[in-house]
Amino acid sequence: MSAVWLNNMTSPFLLSGFPGFEKAHHWICIPLLVAYVSIILGNGTLLFLIKDDHNLHEPMYYFLAMLAATDLGVTFTTMPTVLGVLWSNHRQIGHAACFSQAYFIHTLSIVESGVLLAMAYDRFIAICKPLRYTSILTDPRVMKIGVGVLTRAGLSIMPIIIRLHCFPYCRSHVLSHAFCLHQDVIKLACADITFNRLYPVVVIFAMGLLDFFIIVFSYVLILRTVMGIASRTERAKALNTCVSHVCCILVFYITVVGLTFIHRFGKHIPHVVHITMSYIYFLFPPFMNPVIYSIKTKQIRVSVLRLFSLPSSRA
Repeated sequence: MSAVWLNNMTSPFLLSGFPGFEKAHHWICIPLLVAYVSIILGNGTLLFLIKDDHNLHEPMYYFLAMLAATDLGVTFTTMPTVLGVLWSNHRQIGHAACFSQAYFIHTLSIVESGVLLAMAYDRFIAICKPLRYTSILTDPRVMKIGVGVLTRAGLSIMPIIIRLHCFPYCRSHVLSHAFCLHQDVIKLACADITFNRLYPVVVIFAMGLLDFFIIVFSYVLILRTVMGIASRTERAKALNTCVSHVCCILVFYITVVGLTFIHRFGKHIPHVVHITMSYIYFLFPPFMNPVIYSIKTKQIRVSVLRLFSLPSSRA
């Protein structure tokens, strides 16, 4: 009996695709693969342009590069595993690999929130304190902000992941997604998981919601400053520099709220809806962010056209 129990504790986890739709896994894999490649091309192109074009060597675009790198990190962390499950039915994942994947997924989600907050700070300084913009957002300060965002996220997620390594796993080893999430793994633990249930809620309130409210407050100040500008043209020009960022904020937080709402209050909703919403959460923002900035930001459009040797006059 003890040998069976020990085997249960050490046996790998099993990832799920779309339960009940196993015969369609190859077909489901195709749009996910297209989205995966599109995300790599879109965000990779943004990173290349920001590195290559000296006109984009400004704080606003450095923060955009951080956002693109974060989106690529989320995609690289999840999609190879997802495609392996759907295309080749490679469902097994070891404990260490699973916990590492969960760590990076949750860390990068908090990083994305932090980067959006940093971008809001950039827009606040650019519009409310334009004469001090270059003296406040220097390259070293931008780097410190980036390191701070990454450190905050990495340290905040570490306690619950460390505890995952300490739990015994003697229940079913089948996870409900094609990648590892903390909330899935703790359901399989045969131990007191009170800390792992409560701590993420504290992190969400202390970071995610706080970031959102600070972003909203910064835009209240931005609007107050813009409304004080006499020229209608100048007001429109100032607001136009914020459109891309606002769109990215809406894309990110709407998917976060949608996923949270489904998980918390959708107990009677078919499980496939939960799974689909998870994929939307991980794929939609990384897919949309490069599109938004390419359409709404003239400097990015000009750089893209220059990259493909098209006349910039068409921008």
